[in-house]
Amino acid sequence: MIGTPRVHHRVADSTNERAKALARAGAPHGTLVTASEQTAGRGRQGRTWLARPGSAVLMSVVLRDPPESLPLAAAVAVVEAVPADCLIKWPNDVLLDGRKLAGILVEGRPQEGWAVLGIGLNVSTPAADFPAELRDIATSLAAALGEAPGTEEILAALVARLDTRLASPLDEVLEEWRRRDALFGSEVHWNGGAGTAAGIAGDGSLLVDTDSGQVALAAGEVHLGR
Repeated sequence: MIGTPRVHHRVADSTNERAKALARAGAPHGTLVTASEQTAGRGRQGRTWLARPGSAVLMSVVLRDPPESLPLAAAVAVVEAVPADCLIKWPNDVLLDGRKLAGILVEGRPQEGWAVLGIGLNVSTPAADFPAELRDIATSLAAALGEAPGTEEILAALVARLDTRLASPLDEVLEEWRRRDALFGSEVHWNGGAGTAAGIAGDGSLLVDTDSGQVALAAGEVHLGR
């Protein structure tokens, strides 16, 4: 069961780092690490994750024998846990009103049969708290909706949805992900190409229609526009 046992830190360097240490030491499947504040939180591409103490869900889960659908299932679970209509930007950024609400980072050692799923979700962060360079691309539930549930309430909902989605059949996860695809039909570009986003394949790759045919992007980062 996801969420048991739970280790909570008032301040941690990174919940993912703490969870990976626990995983290497033999922590059981479902072990949850949370923090009120992170001093070295990380997102994808090595970016830092900043949040006022107590204003965001900062969590990592130890998963033994994780499903292949893990990144996709995690994004679907986040969208289903928040009280707002969100979309998913490939590979797994959760967007609200076109701005990033939550990010997901999966790390681990597949050869040892474990992974750590890290999620950062902005709950009550005021818009003014975001650095100037992020105010047009990041948001929180409070900034977007005017109010927000408490972080513990969101955490409980998220843990429950993760418990369900990580056990869901792949075709069901894909269907729910595709319903919330933020890029479908949009012009996108990446380092090395450009085209029109055409959904995701069964393995989670992003499909893009280009002038020379359809390509599948297995990893990396894409941006809107050509």
